[in-house]
Amino acid sequence: MPDCPICRRPVPPRVPGQKGPQPFCSERCRQVDLGRWLTESYTVPAVDPEDQEEER
Repeated sequence: MPDCPICRRPVPPRVPGQKGPQPFCSERCRQVDLGRWLTESYTVPAVDPEDQEEER
């Protein structure tokens, strides 16, 4: 069983025909994740192409 990416608790199995909070364990964890995206807490590391040329 996979773990919730927010609180690390086990994620309950999906019930056919019902919409669940997957991949999160609860609606609360789903909202926490959304809040992190909206406040730009998540970032993707980027390397400037000019910096790569200087390293060579």
